[in-house]
Amino acid sequence: MSNDDLAALDRTLTGAQALDLAHATLIRYVVFPSPEAADAATLYAAATHAMPELEFAARLVIKSPAKRCGKSRLLDVLGSLVAAPLLTANISAAALVRSIGKDSPPTLLLDEADATFSKALKGDEKAEHLRGILNAGFGRDRPYIRWDITIRDTEPCETFAMAVLAGIGNLPDTIEDRAVIIVMRRKTSTEPVTKFRIRRDKQKVEDVRDRLSTWVRTVASQAGEAEPVMPDGLDDRAEDVWEALLAIADLAGGSWPVRARRAAEALAAGRAEDATLGERLLADLRDVFGTEDRMHTEAILAGLREIPEAPWADWYGHPLNPRDLAGLLKPWGVSSKDVKVGGVTKKGYQREQLHEPWTRFLPPGEGGSATSATSATAQVSDVGQVAGSGSQTLPATQGNPLTSEVAQVAEVADPPPASGRCTICGEPLDQVLIDAGLTDHGETDADEPESGDDHWQEPDW
Repeated sequence: MSNDDLAALDRTLTGAQALDLAHATLIRYVVFPSPEAADAATLYAAATHAMPELEFAARLVIKSPAKRCGKSRLLDVLGSLVAAPLLTANISAAALVRSIGKDSPPTLLLDEADATFSKALKGDEKAEHLRGILNAGFGRDRPYIRWDITIRDTEPCETFAMAVLAGIGNLPDTIEDRAVIIVMRRKTSTEPVTKFRIRRDKQKVEDVRDRLSTWVRTVASQAGEAEPVMPDGLDDRAEDVWEALLAIADLAGGSWPVRARRAAEALAAGRAEDATLGERLLADLRDVFGTEDRMHTEAILAGLREIPEAPWADWYGHPLNPRDLAGLLKPWGVSSKDVKVGGVTKKGYQREQLHEPWTRFLPPGEGGSATSATSATAQVSDVGQVAGSGSQTLPATQGNPLTSEVAQVAEVADPPPASGRCTICGEPLDQVLIDAGLTDHGETDADEPESGDDHWQEPDW
């Protein structure tokens, strides 16, 4: 901290000066992985002082791939900068909720978070209770309800509080999804910093905290009501996470509005890459399908296993198999069915089954842009664009989940009936196709799927 920084403690500071002073304090003791990470930590510390007015209580996750990367040092310095710090390496769910007041919530600082949420403890009751409270506490009015045996009645406990969690490796997805994430790294000999000594330096940093808090409290209500302009590329949850930080930066002025948005873009850019395995599978399936309308399961698995650096070739000691694939797709409402490819009917999947999860859970991509006429018909029907008899023009409605290729179709004919019978002659649909020479006469009813829906979905109408 320079002499000018120390002199700042003797005068009233503007917002930009208060943030500059907090930033100088942090980089004095901590080697950050990037300038954006240092700016984010500064803004997060400031936002904790506006916590009672905020809509969302973002988390700050400080993690690293190995030991001695400065996580605990950053946590110690932040512990003297944030509002009402509650520093612990181990806390029960009951103790946590009793530590959170509605009007003056603490800033929880949890060190060694990897020990609490490690894979070995997955499903552990204590870890799951803490995870649930931390997730609930991101937003307001999500109390933890406990049974008070002394009064034989329920007791609602507050959960809303900002939290800083430090540990090695990744934390649970649901926590990281609500967090600003800083990935620390081990400093080199060319990156010297001042050692943080609690007896020597704690009071100095707390003096900076007091100056920072003095300014933030004057604009806290404005920060809580603000709806800052978000940088491009942030999803809805990331916008919630960064809302208070950007609002503080805008109110401070100076270089901070630009720096805050640069930090948001840099630190939130990896969120799409850190998708869950289910989302990763959806994205990889879109690439495997390419322009295909339907694929057998064995062909899909072969394509997935060939994707470089994907987990599908070595899935818990064995290549991904049909049962694994079905289990991963079940939460998305997708299950295998009999599909015909090249005249051969086997278990597989159709594009139309995956269209909705692709549209809702993935960003636009190359693999899902080409859609066959069969899928187009089903998709248009699904969103209610085709009704009644005859044909109907497709409106160009904003938010229409259809692909651009489908949206250019002028008219869409009614799909064949789901009953499996021809509307003209009343004969079963498979017999009509045989009479028309559209299927192999050697096929029997036993060779075809039992479902009438599959009868009429198979041909390319």
